[in-house]
Amino acid sequence: MQVRDYLIRRIIVLPFIMLGVSVVVFVLTRFTGSPVGIYASPTMSLAEVAALEARYLLDQPIPVQYFAWLGGLLQGDLGWSGVSVAPVTEIIGGKITATLELAIFAALIAVIGGIALGTIAGVNRNKRPDHAARLFSILGASTPTFWFGLLLLIPFYLWLDWFPLGRSTPEVFDSIAHPTGLYTIDSILAGNPIALFDAFRHLILPATVLAFGAMAIIVRMMRSSMVEAMSEEYVEAARSKGLAENIVIKRHARRNALVPTTTTIGLSFGFLLQGSVAVELIFRWPGLGQWVTSAILTGDQATIMSYVLVTAIIFMTVNLAVDIAYAYLDRRVVLG
Repeated sequence: MQVRDYLIRRIIVLPFIMLGVSVVVFVLTRFTGSPVGIYASPTMSLAEVAALEARYLLDQPIPVQYFAWLGGLLQGDLGWSGVSVAPVTEIIGGKITATLELAIFAALIAVIGGIALGTIAGVNRNKRPDHAARLFSILGASTPTFWFGLLLLIPFYLWLDWFPLGRSTPEVFDSIAHPTGLYTIDSILAGNPIALFDAFRHLILPATVLAFGAMAIIVRMMRSSMVEAMSEEYVEAARSKGLAENIVIKRHARRNALVPTTTTIGLSFGFLLQGSVAVELIFRWPGLGQWVTSAILTGDQATIMSYVLVTAIIFMTVNLAVDIAYAYLDRRVVLG
């Protein structure tokens, strides 16, 4: 099957997957109780609370509530965010861009560093670079994200004050326009080096913490793939032709080692989104993770539903991109 046909088929299936996800999550959230508490105030009487439930159909069976919610969704109404005291549609865009910016920069660190370190380890099998990469991978896979974040927070924020908390310095952030919602990109578009420096100061620490675990996984996968690739006959054939060793590694061994590693990279992006919850709490990053944590603690079901839908779309988009990249890297693969 051609990549174009596969892409079209996946896009057609996407709404049905989202529908299934929404049904499951909606039913599970309703089992935790009625969301009327988000809309009610402590001074309301029982009659007023009952009227409020009737207004939002919360006194109806769950299927009726679901179709009412789905109808609102199709009209662009995601409900009321109790934690933000505003409609979800007014808040979620800024939360998505904040989390995506953090995840993208963490992914760049993890992918670039993971591929480079994994390649070095695979080429130098059972030598010092390989042992160092193995130690790094063990630490990255076994270190809790929140603990590593606190470990870096103490010296670089509390002692040295090199990297501030939050996403930005408010007055610098407000000094430029934000057409994309990504602070770094908007700083470049505005031609404002002060804003760009401010964006990176706030990004470096949380992005590094978030990338640590994902990078460890990529290193191990890339190292294993490189060890296997270096023992293949096509590598020996390239060497016998008199090609330089760096050309053999880059053009032959590493290219083929990237094929199985691509899937790991895609899954690691999902790991970054999950890990962003702890990182956003520690570094006060105003993204989806911090938002949904507050929503869970307060029983804000509209915010929880919106978070699940957004992350489901991101995961499916990433998986689709991984499948397409896999097909381009390995022409023997036929997308089914």
